[in-house]
Formats: sequence, C-alpha cells, structure tokens
Amino acid sequence: MNPKPSVLVLGGGPDAEREVSLVSSRAVADALFRAGHAVHYHVIDKPTLDQLAAFPGEVVFPVLHGGWGEGGPLQDLLAQLGRPFVGSKAPAARLAMDKLGTKLAAARAGIPTADALALNLRDHACPIAGFPVVAKPIHEGSSVGVHICRSPEDWSKAHAAILRDVSQHPHRVYMVERAVLPSTELTVGILDGSPLDPIEIRPAVEFYDYQAKYTRDDTRYLVDPDLPPGVKTRVQGYARTLASALGVRHLARIDFLMEPSGALWLLEANTMPGFTDHSLLPMAAAHRGLPMPDLCASLVSMAVRDR
Repeated sequence: MNPKPSVLVLGGGPDAEREVSLVSSRAVADALFRAGHAVHYHVIDKPTLDQLAAFPGEVVFPVLHGGWGEGGPLQDLLAQLGRPFVGSKAPAARLAMDKLGTKLAAARAGIPTADALALNLRDHACPIAGFPVVAKPIHEGSSVGVHICRSPEDWSKAHAAILRDVSQHPHRVYMVERAVLPSTELTVGILDGSPLDPIEIRPAVEFYDYQAKYTRDDTRYLVDPDLPPGVKTRVQGYARTLASALGVRHLARIDFLMEPSGALWLLEANTMPGFTDHSLLPMAAAHRGLPMPDLCASLVSMAVRDR
C-alpha cells in the first residue's frame, strides 16, 4: 500500500442523522484531499457487500451517524469487505449505540450514570419516580426524539408524542432517564485511546438540541474550560476508561453532564462523532495542534495499522 493510500469516504445512510452525515462526510473528503490522499466520495443508503466492493479506495472512511451506519450493520459489511476502515468494529459499535448498554458498561467500570430503564409504551405512567426525567430513543443520536419532562403534564405530552413517533418509526425503542438538572454538558474526544481536552457546551437555548448542535450559530464552545478542581482529570479518566470498556478504536466522543458541585454523570458515547464546522472532536483535535487534514489523515493511518 502506498504511503498515502486512496480513501473511499462514505456518507449518507438510512438513519435519522443522514443530513448531518452528508455534511460531515464532505468535510472529511475535502480534508483528506488537502492532506494529499486520492479520495473517492460516495453517498450511500444501505448498500450490499457487492455494491461496496465495486467502489474504489484502499481504505474506507465511513462517516455515517445512526443505528445502521454507526451502530454495527455497516461495520459488519466493512469487515467482510476486507479493506482497512476507520472506526470501531461491529461489537463495540453496537454496544456504544445502545445507550442503556453503554450505561451498564459505565456502571461496571465505576463511572457514575443516572438511573434509567427501557420505556414500556403499554404503561402510560412515568416509570421513574419524581421529575425531572428525560425520554429518548436508545439507538439514535443528535438529540433526535428527546423529551425533557418536568411535570406529569410534560410526561403526558411526551408519551403521546413518543407513541406517534413509534407508529411512524416502529424500530425505535425509548428509554427514560433521571434528568441531571441544573447541569453543564462536557464532552471529551478520544483519539487512538488518548483523551483530548474537554469542551464545555453553552447553548443559547435551554436544551442542546439538533438545531443548537448543527444549525444555530449562538451555541458557545469552550475548549479546555476553567473547571472545578479535579474535574478535568476525572472527566478525561472516565472517558478513557469507558472507551476501553466499550472496545472502541481510533476515535470516539464521550458526553457527560456536570452538576454545579462538579459531580459528573455519563450521558452517552459516540463512535463516529460529527465532522461538521460545529463538531467537537475536530475542535478539540485542532486545539491540540491537529487541524482537520492532519486529523483525518491520522485516522486513515490508524485504520491501515489495525487492518
């Protein structure tokens, strides 16, 4: 293989985060081109193994977000394809995509995570005593389908909305989690097993929703913020420990909530974080001195190394 192998960059996919994937994948393709790689960019839905095999490229960089593209099925195909590929293998991808499974892995590793359970839609009562709570899909990202409930009235509205959503998306399974409020969201990127500096997220709206993540320009991001004593070391340690426990490789982003006291609670893990101009792993990597072309090229090198 040449020192700079050709790269097949994949974007799109069938999941709810398809539009984010399209933006992320184009950014990755452009960064790899600027890094000197020959790039083959393809937008996909749910290709077969034969269709993937027909695409050129010595290394595959799948920039897909969501249950199919990030959560195991695509990784199964890429393993059968036999080419080096960026990101986690299928078992780790499936575990990290499952929010409840991730929380169980965190609890076994001694990482604090709020109480949660799967939602039984046949039961209209809130399954967690007391409010506030959060209801959200177990296998989606980008805040798709998230409901914050501070009262029984909020819960009734959320339950009705979830029933409507599941009628349109029967594959979706929801969970309910004790809400950590008030809190600040922190995220830690993982690059080849090493934690990057944490980023504090300050949305202009109350909830860091899809629009705040991808379309609004008033969300503030503080790289390596001034945190209470010991929090930076603790949150980086938790992120590294969880990434290892899940078995992720090459890259990940681990999200946490921090109470005013400095107490930390795991939120979720992402095995293929975004690469848009709002995305946090590239932001933290740039802070370390690794701009997008170098970041993407280093991920391709990891894939070749670990083939």
